[in-house]
Amino acid sequence: MTPEEEDINRQPVIDMEISSLVLSGSPRQAGADLIHVEAMAAVQQELPPIVVHRPTMRVIDGTHRIQAAIRRGENTITGRFFDGTEDEAFVLSVWLNVSHGLPLALADRKRAAERIALSHPQWSDRRVAAVTGISPGTVADIRRRMTGGSAPASSRIGQDGRVRPLDCSAGRLLAGQLMTENPNLSLRQVAKAAAISPETARDVRNRLLSGAELVPSRRGRDAAQPAAKGRGRDRHTLNLVRTGERHEPMIDRAVVIKRLMGDPALRYTDTGRNLLRLLSLHAHWAKEWETMVDNVPPHCTDVVADLARQFADLWADFATRVPGHRVAS
Repeated sequence: MTPEEEDINRQPVIDMEISSLVLSGSPRQAGADLIHVEAMAAVQQELPPIVVHRPTMRVIDGTHRIQAAIRRGENTITGRFFDGTEDEAFVLSVWLNVSHGLPLALADRKRAAERIALSHPQWSDRRVAAVTGISPGTVADIRRRMTGGSAPASSRIGQDGRVRPLDCSAGRLLAGQLMTENPNLSLRQVAKAAAISPETARDVRNRLLSGAELVPSRRGRDAAQPAAKGRGRDRHTLNLVRTGERHEPMIDRAVVIKRLMGDPALRYTDTGRNLLRLLSLHAHWAKEWETMVDNVPPHCTDVVADLARQFADLWADFATRVPGHRVAS
């Protein structure tokens, strides 16, 4: 949950006159989906509160709920107010529409990323990607197209709120020096000392082990991949959080699972709730994956690796047996 969502959830839920609300300015360019509206209107229980930008009365989240309420013949709807700027309201609108309910179309997410990159130029590609549900590489392509190849900023703010340089060559070299002088340092300790991300620190360690250059060439992301092997295992396959081999836009797993948790077909059945619990566990611990990998006791590595492969096989079998799902050959 974002800080903005936490602030909204602390706001009181009040009845709002539907006639007083502004529905324009949504990141959903095609407008409301009539089938989704009809499905919501048919639900007998009260709809969740909408979110409204208090200064403009523009609806941030809940257009479909409003249309469903109108279908029911209602004049009011419950909602909460958000008091940020219009740019902040748009970011929040995109995030909420990506994280639950009917997902935004890819074209809508790309347009939203373009607007957010303009209004928040200090944000990193990953931070914009996390909000819009597209890959960081796609955000980078959008930025390059917008700037026409002009010089980028020297640093940006990441998802964790920390400022990091775009060129981390010096940080990579320092990390390599620290690892050489003190091999017992953890990746997080090295990352903090060198002002780089833990994943960059991991790449530096892999490059040290393979004898590759610590600073990768700028020919593309794939140039950094040959160094992904270390400690006798293919580290390329261990990184479940991100990979350089995906070229299709990918919505963050936590975002997808949060959307699934709002689906009545899953929420209100025992098997659906069990499935959501399993998926949520994976999403929750994904952020700690690197730490867990680094801290598996040496005497447990074979057993843990074998169990991980067995569970992976179970999920792969599950994926092939889901009705209507086709596995790429």
